[in-house]
Amino acid sequence: MHLNRVDLNLLVVLDAIYTEGGITRAARKLHLTQPAISHALARLREMFGDQLFERQGQAMAPTPLARGIIEPVRRSLRSLEITLNQVSQFDPATSRHKFTIGVRDVLEATLLPALMARVEKQAPHIEIAAVRADRRELESELAMGSLDAAIDVLLLPLSENIRHTPIAMDPLVVVARKNHPKIKKKLDLETYLAQEHILASSRRSGPGLEDMELARQGHQRSVRLRCQHYFAACSVVSQTDLLLTMPETYARIASRQFDNQILPFPLALPAMDAHLYWHANVEEEPANRWLRERIREVFAA
Repeated sequence: MHLNRVDLNLLVVLDAIYTEGGITRAARKLHLTQPAISHALARLREMFGDQLFERQGQAMAPTPLARGIIEPVRRSLRSLEITLNQVSQFDPATSRHKFTIGVRDVLEATLLPALMARVEKQAPHIEIAAVRADRRELESELAMGSLDAAIDVLLLPLSENIRHTPIAMDPLVVVARKNHPKIKKKLDLETYLAQEHILASSRRSGPGLEDMELARQGHQRSVRLRCQHYFAACSVVSQTDLLLTMPETYARIASRQFDNQILPFPLALPAMDAHLYWHANVEEEPANRWLRERIREVFAA
């Protein structure tokens, strides 16, 4: 197959159908009509000599060939997009760029209000999507451009293609309800260990950072509740005698609603350091550099 016979727009359609799982949603994403997408799919099928997608209920399921070629196609489209962006002028005041940032919920409340305040003033047409990123897929998502940047704790090991820089350090604190019968504005280790606790984690099992440090020093706490989100855990704390250990910044944001006590953790613990991640292929891309600078400003402030 000669490249001069390939319409690159067809590859954009291929990616959209694969991502959206159907012709209707792909048409909506690309701002095209359904007949136009169907016509493009017919040309793709002729070009590859394969059905590429087969209807299964309401969705279009990719064939083995489609699954095999989608990653190289996405990488090629991303590389071309980066090249074009690097030679074009990025003007935040007029750009209609959409950025996707991988970020955990604990950092959303810190990042998004201040970031959107800056975006609203400087770039009124730019869209931001904050999504949960799978740490195991972080490098591939940054490489393909499904993530423009990500914010997470320090992740190791890292490929040389992944750039990162620390942007925030947040100490762990203990959250208790305002009138907790055992805690009167101070908390020692003995009292902490005598209480029952909440562990907020996106993982289904395994210890938290605080549990690992306690175990290292020969201690163990009793976890009565494991849940996914700190906000829900703060709500539980406000109505029970359970304690919650969490990063301080988000604890102070949540306490505005729940009026919980916030106390220092009774052991010396390493702070939760947040790093900003991006791929080497967008190091000098004007749009991505603008986004990274805004994120750094938020955490610096």
